[in-house]
Amino acid sequence: MTSEPDATYEQLADFSGQEPTLIEGLPGHGLVASIAVDLLNDQLDLTHCGNITSDAFPPVATFDEGMVQDLVRVYGCGDPSVMTLQSDLTIPENAYEALSQCVIEDIAGEIGQAIFLAAAPASSEEQLGSVTGIATTEDVKAQLEAADIPIADERGVVGGVTGALVRACYQADVPAALLVVRAHPQLPDPGSAKAVIETALEPLVDFDVDTTPLDEQAEEIQQRMKQVASQFQQAQRATAQGGEEEQSFRSKGSGMYQ
Repeated sequence: MTSEPDATYEQLADFSGQEPTLIEGLPGHGLVASIAVDLLNDQLDLTHCGNITSDAFPPVATFDEGMVQDLVRVYGCGDPSVMTLQSDLTIPENAYEALSQCVIEDIAGEIGQAIFLAAAPASSEEQLGSVTGIATTEDVKAQLEAADIPIADERGVVGGVTGALVRACYQADVPAALLVVRAHPQLPDPGSAKAVIETALEPLVDFDVDTTPLDEQAEEIQQRMKQVASQFQQAQRATAQGGEEEQSFRSKGSGMYQ
């Protein structure tokens, strides 16, 4: 009998600040979360303060500026009181549960709340960058409303690794918000990442971020993220195999987000 994979958190630096907000930036549709968190790490000068490892993660080595690094990393440990969760590649489905439990058991006790970012294909150009919110508690819902973030009014399903993390927070009574942003149907979308930062993250979290690099470097960011997007799409197709029909980001009659 094969045992379920687990995940381990390696802490490199002590958490600082009181009850930081954890912002998830794992690869998903349009790479919106990844692009947004890349900018936050840079603009807020966040420190690499931990790694999450698992045998279920892809057996690859990623690197930045000539140095090998772990695939899934945690940043923060500074002022403002913000932490981010980041991965260089798509998290495989068989690692969802292990990663979620690691976040709940080893990180959630240090945070005040979590914010998750998901994207769904925009059906029109006017829809690009529009954000709706979903909450795990009434208090978080009130925060979303106070920040003028529209509450999702339809029934829906949150899929992928983000859905697994939101479910884990809900079951563990960790206050969490899910921000769903409409993004380009096919390309990495720095514009929608900018929108979710300016219209949702900044009102919810006490920081001020200069988003102009997302305008100035949009083409460069798109090219850099296309490889990750291709890998994400391959993972989606692999997940869909064996089912009666391929999974979509938006299901009939309800919201389906990743």
